[in-house]
Amino acid sequence: MEKVLQALKIAALNEMQLASIDAPVEKDIVLLSPTGSGKTLAFLLPLFKQLNPGAQGIQSLILVPSRELALQIEQVFKSMQTGFKVNCFYGGHSTRVEKNNLSHLPAVLVGTPGRIAYHIRANSFDPGTITTMVLDEFDKSLEFGFEEDMAFIVSNLTALKKRVLTSATRMQEIPPFTGVKNNVVVDFLGDTNTLPDLQLKAVKSPAAADKLETLFSLICKIGSKPTLVFCNHREAVDRISQTLWDSGLEHDVFHGGLEQEDRELALLKFRNGSHRLLITTDLASRGLDIPEIEYVIHYQLPHTKEAFTHRNGRTARMNASGTAYLILAEDDKLPYLDTMPEAESVPEEDILPENTPWVTLYIAAGKKDKINKIDIVGLLLKKGDIQKEDLGRIEVWDFAAYAAIKRSKVHAVLARIKNEKIKNRKVKIEISR
Repeated sequence: MEKVLQALKIAALNEMQLASIDAPVEKDIVLLSPTGSGKTLAFLLPLFKQLNPGAQGIQSLILVPSRELALQIEQVFKSMQTGFKVNCFYGGHSTRVEKNNLSHLPAVLVGTPGRIAYHIRANSFDPGTITTMVLDEFDKSLEFGFEEDMAFIVSNLTALKKRVLTSATRMQEIPPFTGVKNNVVVDFLGDTNTLPDLQLKAVKSPAAADKLETLFSLICKIGSKPTLVFCNHREAVDRISQTLWDSGLEHDVFHGGLEQEDRELALLKFRNGSHRLLITTDLASRGLDIPEIEYVIHYQLPHTKEAFTHRNGRTARMNASGTAYLILAEDDKLPYLDTMPEAESVPEEDILPENTPWVTLYIAAGKKDKINKIDIVGLLLKKGDIQKEDLGRIEVWDFAAYAAIKRSKVHAVLARIKNEKIKNRKVKIEISR
């Protein structure tokens, strides 16, 4: 466990995570804790302790409501450097690639209910070897209508011994299909130590029609700090995005109307620092572990207190502090707040924030082409003639890879590596659009 924490660069776990690890192994767990409090590690660490290196077949199944959350959990588990294989299956991903990955069965399988149900029906793997099941963001899965698929999956887990359900909201009842009976509730929803250190501020807009101008001024005031802007509808996201591009402000968008690859690329550029501004719907309010977000802006107010809480949970995560701005027109109501937040003004003159120091390179080869991070680092440092500090986060996908590189160096690097090869093959490399 100490080696895992060292790999994750975590000095100490919080109380909720310790309580989850200390819960009786023989009992099912219902883990309730606010968004951003570290629930992923709270169930992955006990799960890791229960894995058997000598076991055959898949040992643990983690079901999640979204593709992005599945990918995030896979990445966290890989970062733990446990030596156990993990795979991630979800809609929009190649089923052929997923079936090929099962030629060497993982110890841990992460996926969305629809895709896991598909593989069970297709006999892609034997669900009878799975002894531990995690239903992460369980209430969100029910809200998304996954109950039928989840019930089918659970009914096929004939060797199941341990169930873990996690949620950021308290559930009135647990559906019988889960099989949860002899359970322990680890409840930190009301614990002040796990609540975020969050400031709420109100920015008045003269009228609803002027909210775009108010938003632009607020973004200019914030500068290049990591910021999420929440809207209620994807049409609003696209309208804001067009205005910002017209104004020369780099950013990205994230909503359910985008192709899956575009959504994943938007998150990748946000993680690696190429973009510090993401315009999104509530799709990004839960299940995405995007680190170091300092500001949340409610361009449109959510309809419920729960949605408001989950949006705000994107900032002030894991003991950090953050600020949530509410852009308010005259007729906007705040039924879920007892008091009006502190007022915040915007500058009379808008000064466009500078672009981030990073830009993302697209490399047209990935894991399935036998390309890894070491290959990319070698190419960019040696052939590109840059220093380590000029190279940022690298992510390798199945058929593509992306590397963050200092904006000031990117054109010189591209010129130097124009005719170079990776693993003895010519690979297209360009700035990601």
